[in-house]
Amino acid sequence: MNKVPENDSKPIIGISTGDINGIGYEVIIKALADNRLFEMLTPVVYGLTKAASYHRKTVNISDFNFYIIKKVEALHNKKANLVNLHDNEVKIELGKSTTISGEQALLSLEAATDDLKKGIIDAIVTGPINKKNIQSDEFHFPGHTEYLADKFQSPNSLMLMVCDNLRIGVVTGHIPVCEISGKLTIELILQKIDILNKSLMVDFGIRSPRIAIMGLNPHAGDDGLLGQEEISIIKPAIEKAKEKGILAFGPFPADGFFGSSSYSKFDGILAMYHDQGMLPFKTMSFDSGVNFTAGLPVIRTSPAHGTAYDIAGKDLASPDSFRAALYLACDIFYHRREYAEITANPLKAARHETENT
Repeated sequence: MNKVPENDSKPIIGISTGDINGIGYEVIIKALADNRLFEMLTPVVYGLTKAASYHRKTVNISDFNFYIIKKVEALHNKKANLVNLHDNEVKIELGKSTTISGEQALLSLEAATDDLKKGIIDAIVTGPINKKNIQSDEFHFPGHTEYLADKFQSPNSLMLMVCDNLRIGVVTGHIPVCEISGKLTIELILQKIDILNKSLMVDFGIRSPRIAIMGLNPHAGDDGLLGQEEISIIKPAIEKAKEKGILAFGPFPADGFFGSSSYSKFDGILAMYHDQGMLPFKTMSFDSGVNFTAGLPVIRTSPAHGTAYDIAGKDLASPDSFRAALYLACDIFYHRREYAEITANPLKAARHETENT
């Protein structure tokens, strides 16, 4: 987490609670119990006081309480704020996927998203949802990424997993494996490379990012022996990216690339499909990884884990990933502001270029 500039306002970070029967409230409470957070950001949870009280009793924290408000304008900038969405009785069944838990997860997400669209909050950190029980007329998406891309009319978004200097994006997201090859095109891969390149510069402050592109097939196709996608689709996309001045390299065989630590030489990595990127990322960063939706006009991060029904209510969930999601949202907030200032001020841009040469 970067140091907050002196005499500068802190970002207001909205938090959706996710599934009330999972570990969402637990990791939120554990993360916000650290008062040092309030020096960097002002958190606002969109949830239920009754649900928060229920989960509060399941964790071994002696001194923590939410500051209850009805709207964000009444927040306290040195406390963990909670916007109480309603006072109705809600049945909590820890570890179970229920219709009610899906409804409440969507209610929280919609409230936070609405305030984000209005500019009342500066970023959103989303708690883990159950992608099945949340489905409704309002939510008919594979996950948060697609929901927010629709809400903010940004079809060209990118799911980017982040942990320290490891940043892995995926070309195809939540789709069946049998559909991956048919979805890959030169245009789609080039689009994702563009998004990743811009995000690395704007959101992470990297001046000339180096991007590694994975192959689709074993051994990256082995010169066509194990598949043609690398030759006909992936390599042409990389060449087009290079023509645009992007430092793109590959395609690399994923197993050797991650097994040999080659990933450490790049600022960003683009995998062809979900598990190709998620498997190595979660192996290396399961407890502290963050999901960031690149390409949106707003900032959205989330912990890399899911609802974890199996440990819900047992005081076993680690808040590290959620805490990292809060920190990353803050970092991106400041990086975007700095980038906007630099691009709007040629003299400042020249000084920035000199300082980073």
